[in-house]
Amino acid sequence: MNGRTVLERFPAGGPRGSWPAEEFAHARRQEGQHVEVVMDLTSDTFLVVVRELVE
Repeated sequence: MNGRTVLERFPAGGPRGSWPAEEFAHARRQEGQHVEVVMDLTSDTFLVVVRELVE
């Protein structure tokens, strides 16, 4: 089963030309974490999540 942990949340209406969720995710990837940015349509936020593999 796959699970996800939310590391950080960012509002979708950020300043023009700014991608804070992508920048945060990039920094985590540089640290060796396997993260991705997903959109939560219900709350209109970008979530930076790390996948947890549960066997």
